[in-house]
Amino acid sequence: MSFNLIQLFIIGLAYLLVLFGIAWATDKGFVPKRIVRHPLTYILSLGVYASAWAFYGSVGLAYEYGYGFLAYYLGVCGAFLLAPVLMLPILRITRAYQLSSLADLFAFRYRSQFAGTLVTLFTLMGTLALLSLQIQAVTNSIQILAPDAHPNLLGFVFCLVIIIFAFLFGARSTVSGENNDGLVMSIAFESIVKLIALMAVGYYAVSEVFGGFDQLNEWLQTQGPRVTAFDQTIADAPWRALLLIFFASALVMPHMFHMSFTENQNPQNLFKATWGLPLYLLLISLPIPPILWAGINLNAPTVPEYYTLGVSLSSQSPTLSIIAFIGGLSAASGMIIVTTLALAGMVLNHFVLPIYPPKRVDNIYSWLKWVKRGLIAIIIFLSYLFYLSTSDTVSLSLLGILAFSAMLQLLPGVLAVLYWPIGNRNGVISGMIVGITIWGFTMLSPLMFGYDAIDLFGGLIDYRLQRDDWHIYTFFALTANVSIFALVSILTQASRAEEAAAQACSVDTLSRPQRRELVASSSSEFKECLSKPLGAHVANREVERALNELNLPAVEYRPYALRRLRDQIEANLSGLMGPSIAQDIVKRNLSYKQMTPKGPGHDIHFVERSLEDYQSRLTGLAAELDSLRRYHRQTLQNLPIAACSLGHDLEILMWNQAMMSLTEVSPDQVIGSSLSAIPSPWAELLNDFAQGDLAHQHKKRVDLQGHPHWFNLHKSLIAGPQNSEGGLVILLEDQTENQLLEEKLIHSSRLASVGRFAAGVAHEIGNPVTGIACLAQNMKLETDDKEMLSTAQQIIDQTKRISNILQSLMNFSRSGNHSQTSASEPANIHRCIQEATNLLSLSDLASDIEYHNDCDTSLTVMGDEQRLVQVFINLLSNARDASPAGSVIKITGKIDGYSVIIDVTDQGSGIPQDQLNHIFEPFYTTKDPNKGTGLGLSLVYSIIEEHYGQIQVISPADEITGKGTIVKLSLPAHQSTNDETDKPAL
Repeated sequence: MSFNLIQLFIIGLAYLLVLFGIAWATDKGFVPKRIVRHPLTYILSLGVYASAWAFYGSVGLAYEYGYGFLAYYLGVCGAFLLAPVLMLPILRITRAYQLSSLADLFAFRYRSQFAGTLVTLFTLMGTLALLSLQIQAVTNSIQILAPDAHPNLLGFVFCLVIIIFAFLFGARSTVSGENNDGLVMSIAFESIVKLIALMAVGYYAVSEVFGGFDQLNEWLQTQGPRVTAFDQTIADAPWRALLLIFFASALVMPHMFHMSFTENQNPQNLFKATWGLPLYLLLISLPIPPILWAGINLNAPTVPEYYTLGVSLSSQSPTLSIIAFIGGLSAASGMIIVTTLALAGMVLNHFVLPIYPPKRVDNIYSWLKWVKRGLIAIIIFLSYLFYLSTSDTVSLSLLGILAFSAMLQLLPGVLAVLYWPIGNRNGVISGMIVGITIWGFTMLSPLMFGYDAIDLFGGLIDYRLQRDDWHIYTFFALTANVSIFALVSILTQASRAEEAAAQACSVDTLSRPQRRELVASSSSEFKECLSKPLGAHVANREVERALNELNLPAVEYRPYALRRLRDQIEANLSGLMGPSIAQDIVKRNLSYKQMTPKGPGHDIHFVERSLEDYQSRLTGLAAELDSLRRYHRQTLQNLPIAACSLGHDLEILMWNQAMMSLTEVSPDQVIGSSLSAIPSPWAELLNDFAQGDLAHQHKKRVDLQGHPHWFNLHKSLIAGPQNSEGGLVILLEDQTENQLLEEKLIHSSRLASVGRFAAGVAHEIGNPVTGIACLAQNMKLETDDKEMLSTAQQIIDQTKRISNILQSLMNFSRSGNHSQTSASEPANIHRCIQEATNLLSLSDLASDIEYHNDCDTSLTVMGDEQRLVQVFINLLSNARDASPAGSVIKITGKIDGYSVIIDVTDQGSGIPQDQLNHIFEPFYTTKDPNKGTGLGLSLVYSIIEEHYGQIQVISPADEITGKGTIVKLSLPAHQSTNDETDKPAL
């Protein structure tokens, strides 16, 4: 049974379109996020490991090694079973520093661009064989189904199609930190397809070829000589070599690294993969022996590696054959797409960008995307050339062993990242070069060039990969690699940058970065500095993206936050351009200031965040010490005294709750800031005190919202043999209440003195006033002139007022503000106001002010009319002083129940809110010293209280303009009788 080539092309293209449709639908949000982010999807995406070698080559391994073929599955399962100590630390590093490939990990850990370039080169050399294996598997499978097809042309067409789909699948975005959900979803679907395909062929082999498991068992018993591979035991050395290279593949193969770490969105998924992936590989390996036995039984018309297709063809079922073909195509295409995407990123970061950085590029993202697409095409084309040179001579099994053996040489460097901090760039580079050189001469060269490739090595090159002793060369290369790595690392010194990177990568090691100040002092300056190498658009986008990821405000200035922002930008650029380029850009453009002679301290904020992350993993003494740390920290936080601690550079390290309550500044706003950058007035207060020579400062006045406050400040150096970094602790005590009490006592004493002085003044003034009154009386007796008589009467009236005022001062000096009124009789409000306006009109100051007395003439209250005139004189004079020229002062009155309400309204500038509570205090005035004593409103308040009334000030009178003031008086109304109503007005 054979197929038409066009049919197979259409079927294959349709399947690839389905994969692209799944990726497109996922990226557009048509697939629910709970499905995309489900652990099962992640586990199935790891099924990319089961490439065409698993679909076809595993049957060939089973034919040659029997149950030894299980090493292909057991090796990678072993790596995932060790995920908590092996893969999870690598995931932590890659997520923290945005490392998207193994080359990025090497470049970051060993602080060497050359190390990343070598890893990229060796990975490219090793995976070309694996990629050519996929091409060979697809072309051979098509040729089996359509014998007339030309294999080389088929391979070329397949590569073109895969290039297009690789563009569509993964090379659409180059922004670091963005997971390719569409790729993950499509690879998960591909894993299901190849599992179903293998299961379908395996089911046919058991049920149709053998008639069930019982008949299969009988056949195995009777046909033993034909299945001797499963009767013999693989030698220990090849078995261990297979386990080791497949164990390493989980960490070093680019497609596994990409799916395990780069596309991992939740670390918990890795724990589920420790049993999920082995379960998947168990299911996919179960059909391999039945397929092999069925192929032997049927004398399938293919080599053992393609028994999957041979058995399906023997079934004479086109459906089964197409299912098998799609399964193989799925396994190969998924592996090629993921591997080339990963390789393209590695080549871009470690070959292209170091040689040709994108200078003066308007849109670096688009530039990187198209360069990456070009690299994908080049890698697939190189794989095709490798396929052309090996397709006729090398089996799938040998290609797989060649690829995995090459990648094994990267394993020592990966393990040293986690568990050998003294390993350095010199050692890892030397070890990799030696290992890959031995691999090249003993395995690659004989395969590619035959016996006579290099005559110099003679007998050493006389080797064929088909022999069973291939494992010897694998172990020899690895041993030489490890030995050179260890020896060179011990004999050479690592740089400080390497030591810092090793500390950051080591398992359960807490690094303590230095607390240094950056040259750029704000996030806005970050954008300006990065505009030079990246362009304004990219710089703005990267800085804003880093701010959003750290939940920092758009404008950030705190030194600690800027250090975090710098690290996040470096991590993001690392995912975009590789760690070496990112480090170089950040180091040159976001540099630190030169160290002070004392040197920088450790970044306590980073230590705090790291300890919080480690809390769940601390046990024993470490957990007890952490509890003690938390207890002391909480003690400082809950101190009833405001306290803050500073580094030697005056960066705020601690800001307790009492300080937050006192200053109304939260710790999140100031921790990590320079002391001089916190909100005013605390910056001036604390910064001056911290840099001053005094250890204590008492009753330092600070004005807060217009009100004076007083503080006691204390500071102490943080020093001692256990703390070489230095620093300060500052305590702040609020003494405002005590200060106000002291001022009240002083004020009371002053009032008492004023009272005694007022009594003396009143007594001395009384005598001349009495004389003036007598002279006025004499004038009335000595003349008949009406004008003179009127003037004399006015003099007498004013002397009476002076006498009443003096009596009030006498009363105030004896009994304070609450002396009783001397007279209680009906007082006409209209007349009181009119008299006050008449007196004020005598002054030159009132020439431009109009007084409108709109009170009804019948408004009458109980009280002393003369003292009420004093009230209105003071209120109207204040209104006059506050009003601009040409203004109108309006006085209105009405009866409200048993009270008379009088409003005095001016058109002045109003009274500030912070002064309203003080205007009735004695000696409180906002006027110039020669224009007011501050006693007028205090006297008004006292008189109104004597009359059992109330006074209220409303300012501003007009909410829209914010101008004017209303003084509202409430006095007890006089309940008139008929007799009183008939009395004439005085």
